[in-house]
Parts: sequence; structure tokens; C-alpha cells
Amino acid sequence: MGALFFAVAAYLGIVLGSVFAERITAPPGGPEPHKVPVAVLIAVSAVLGAFVATQAKMPSQIMLIAIVYVALAAIWVTDARRGVVPDVFSLGPLVIILAVSLWKHEMGAFLAVAIPFVPFAAAALLSKGRGMGWGDVKLVALGGAVLGFPISIFACIGACLTAALVSYARGRKRGIIAFAPYLATAIAIAIPIGLWH
Repeated sequence: MGALFFAVAAYLGIVLGSVFAERITAPPGGPEPHKVPVAVLIAVSAVLGAFVATQAKMPSQIMLIAIVYVALAAIWVTDARRGVVPDVFSLGPLVIILAVSLWKHEMGAFLAVAIPFVPFAAAALLSKGRGMGWGDVKLVALGGAVLGFPISIFACIGACLTAALVSYARGRKRGIIAFAPYLATAIAIAIPIGLWH
């Protein structure tokens, strides 16, 4: 049941991302658009969702993680197709998670957001948004809120290394790549790992 629920969440995210991508103009000099592996995203979400459903403590936790998976799938699509991460998909779930943390008096979530946010924000400032976009920065903040510290750091490092290796393997030693799909994938994979530990 969890697998089906999260497969539907991924599909919803893909549809939302596609709708947004149609209305977004790709920024000049942005990454080249590439095809979205729809079946792979849905299948991976189903597998991860099956694990989440068995490890989550409460139905509300499953629902919150499903919202994040919708957002991650949408981010995957918009960045792959247009080189943009709409704020609604990163900041929307981030606000929900931080509001729940405030309500539960769990202030550690704010520190978990700040730890990955600061170095990525510095990279965005230094590169003037070309080497690291602000959409990626907001996405790592969401990752910090969802995963906590230190898992969010490992997810960010894994995304950076994977993006560099894939880019190198494709023969692109320089140039802009759509980085959010790597981050979104790393966060999605790390969520069940965080629940397991």
C-alpha cells in the first residue's frame, strides 16, 4: 500500500512539475534541458515509499514525507526541463516542516536547515547564481529540515559527487548542469535511511 501511495505522490509531482515547466521560461545561459525518466522516478518512489510506510511512526509522518516526495518529483521535472526550481516546491514543504517543528517545540530543525544552507548560499553568492542557483540553495534547506543533521550533509555530498562524476563521464568538464535532480534524488533516498536509523 505504501508503494502505491508514494508512486501516486511521484506521479502527482511529475504532473505538477510539467505544468509549471510549461509556464516557465528557461533562464538564458542555463543548463541544457533533458528528458525526465518518468517511469524511473515513479518506480524509485514506490520502492522508497514502501520502506517509509513500514518505518514511519505515525500516519501524519507518512503524509508529510509524501508531500516532500511530491515536491521532489516536481523539482526534478522543472529543473531538468527548464533549469529552474520554483519556490512553491522547495519553500512550501519547508514552511510546513518548520511550522510543525515550532508547534512541537523542536528547535533542532532550524539548525538542521542552517547547516547545509550556509555553504550552498555562499556558493550561490560567490558564483552570482551561475555555479550554484538559489533554487538549489532552497532545496538543500528543505533537505536539512527533512533529514536533519548529519544525514542532510551526507545527502548533499553524495549529490555533489554524483553530479560531478556524471558530468565528467558525459565529457562536460565545464558548463552548467541541472543540479536539483541530483539533490532531489539524494534527499529522496536519504529519507528512508534517516527513518531506519
